[in-house]
Amino acid sequence: MRVTKLALTNFRSYKNLELEFPAGPNTFIGNNGSGKTNIAESLIYLAYLSSHRVSNNQPLISLGAEQAIIRAEIESQGRTLQVDLEINATKTNRARINGNPVKSQREILGALQIIYFSPEDLDLVRGEPTHRRDFLDKLLITQSPRLAGVISDYERVVKQRNTLLKTRAPENALVPWTEQLITYGAQLSAEQIKLVDDLNPYVTANYANLNEVKPASISYKSSTDHLSADIAHNVEILTARQIEVARQEQDRGVSLIGPHRDDLHLQLGDFPAKGYASHGESWSMAISLRIGAYNLLKSEGAEPVLILDDIFAELDTARRQQLTSVTKMADQTFITAAVESDLPAELLSEKFYVSPGVVTK
Repeated sequence: MRVTKLALTNFRSYKNLELEFPAGPNTFIGNNGSGKTNIAESLIYLAYLSSHRVSNNQPLISLGAEQAIIRAEIESQGRTLQVDLEINATKTNRARINGNPVKSQREILGALQIIYFSPEDLDLVRGEPTHRRDFLDKLLITQSPRLAGVISDYERVVKQRNTLLKTRAPENALVPWTEQLITYGAQLSAEQIKLVDDLNPYVTANYANLNEVKPASISYKSSTDHLSADIAHNVEILTARQIEVARQEQDRGVSLIGPHRDDLHLQLGDFPAKGYASHGESWSMAISLRIGAYNLLKSEGAEPVLILDDIFAELDTARRQQLTSVTKMADQTFITAAVESDLPAELLSEKFYVSPGVVTK
């Protein structure tokens, strides 16, 4: 898979930008604040329908514009696909595939598959569970775009159910939302448990390849015991557990079961990575998670595009070499850097120089 063309209109700092890309490494070099990460962000948004930097669309739209547009031409398995996405701040985004409107923007999910690295990846190890849940959700969506609907429905149900709990709504008003919480939650938990089980050996191997001494592993940490990759089993477990916590939920005004309460547990040796890992170990774990995700997708027949956003300046030589080795497996890689000398020579075959609002070769 590779992106052959990218056009941005009123996206961040770019009023109008059109670029063409070859296979292999494509490197964007520019000072901090010049706009190189905006290019990476546009591809990330196209792949996930969300930004890795902001939680709403308004900052993505150039000042004074009503919407931003991302247009990409993508080659995959001998086919060429043009995807257009109109990003709006106050109304639903609109999308087209090969010029034809689609009913929902979610229909473009899967057209572009990516794995990205950024300086914020340290949050996967050191940050709150929400960062790790987001990592799992994005990987699930990349594996199986239909799960974006399950994730969205689940989040909607939790939000509505919490509103009812806060307002002390009667039990009969809660019943349909509780049923949906368990239905979607059971499916999502099953998918995440299977994903973590499949991902674990790759994380362990990648961490060992960084010459780290302690063994690394990951596991699914649920707020409800005995969940599994079996959906029907999870429905039974969650149903019983919800009855147990019903009074607590009413007292606290929040939903106390389901994957929104779960976490991805990272283990180094005998201790959890969070709170015990050194700075270098934290980077090794974050890199192992990202490369592991790439390895897993490759093992399933996917050819995701790699995005390495301002990451090389953060890493020592060994970790830089590990990332560079992954680019050799990828059909295409997008790399951003403030300093050209931070990058290995083999990643500088196709260079773009970035200044505010302008990209030149």
